[in-house]
Amino acid sequence: MSRTFVGFGFGAIQGGLFLPEAFRSGNFSRLVVSEIDAESVAALRAAEGTYFSNVAGSSSVETICVEGVEILNPLVDEDRKVLVRAISEASELATALPSFTLYDVGEASVAALLAEGLSIKVADPALPPCVTYAAENDSRAASRLRDACLGHAPEGFGESVQFSETVIAKMCSVVADPARIIDEGLTPIVAGFPRAFLVESFNEILVDKATLPNFERGLSGFLEKPDLDPFAITKFLGHNANHALLGYLAREQGLGFMHEVGESEDLMAFVQEAFLEESGVGLRHKYAEMDDELFTEDGFRAYAKDAVTRMVNPFLRDPVARVTRDPARKLGWEDRLVGSMLLASEAGVKPNRLARGVGIALQCLCDETGEGDREAVLSDLWRDVPGEASADLLELVFTSKI
Repeated sequence: MSRTFVGFGFGAIQGGLFLPEAFRSGNFSRLVVSEIDAESVAALRAAEGTYFSNVAGSSSVETICVEGVEILNPLVDEDRKVLVRAISEASELATALPSFTLYDVGEASVAALLAEGLSIKVADPALPPCVTYAAENDSRAASRLRDACLGHAPEGFGESVQFSETVIAKMCSVVADPARIIDEGLTPIVAGFPRAFLVESFNEILVDKATLPNFERGLSGFLEKPDLDPFAITKFLGHNANHALLGYLAREQGLGFMHEVGESEDLMAFVQEAFLEESGVGLRHKYAEMDDELFTEDGFRAYAKDAVTRMVNPFLRDPVARVTRDPARKLGWEDRLVGSMLLASEAGVKPNRLARGVGIALQCLCDETGEGDREAVLSDLWRDVPGEASADLLELVFTSKI
């Protein structure tokens, strides 16, 4: 059966997860990726669509090869036309951008491209229905993407497309330091190109249950959940929150790579306790009615232990700077650290350890911006939040001594 897969953004998630899964499945006759970086486009075309990704396991790094990828730059008129047609013919698509805020930005707006291609699909019953995975690090990424697309096609897409949330607890990065690539023996994306994909081997990717009529998933390795929201929130306010906490603790200690934190029993214990006794209590309280092992005490303990162990995988060599970048975003009221604190508070727990992470992140932000009044900076970040709601958390951040 002829199937087309289309991805947006040729970064670590797309190049290290979606395209390899589509390639290895053997279920797709055409692999297409949209990318506006001209150097990446030229490099992959010169390699005739073949590239490499480095996969960090628990004891070594494996190199995998993906072949037959067609890369298109939507800023080029001819490429855009081909891309729109490919979207209309695709049965599965995936966005993997740095942030959901980029869905509808610039000439190469992903939302506009999708809306154009999906509208062709709606008009032609011979074209297949499709699932569009939103892989941005946000628990409402798919609904945000759908709304952005509807802004360009308000008539909607009927039963031709399902926008699917994803839960991707797979740590991925693009290594752009030539010295690191050589020192770690990484294989560049293509020969002579000064970038390498480095992703962990963990591959338990959760997606929304497909509800489209007559749809058969080609990315068959993904795990379907009838209600993905609890798992997406758990990944964001559990895994992501404590990954950030561990990163900021490492940054405070002047460490360069996350695996170096693994050598500190105190820091590892601190984050495990935050994961279980603050984030975990909040999440299990919120989803106490969920009939899933994850939300049991033993199930969550196993989840937290596995996640923290993977965060310090020495073969992943995850830079602390990557984990702690953009502290202003990570300090947002609905983002990982504060969101996890709010859940813990609702469950009757004082999130002192998470508050310490917020305090370190806030200091990093002040150092970057040159601002001296930490409380004013945090209050400004939370300016749209009612004063009563933010007052307790502000006090906790500035008084916690743990």
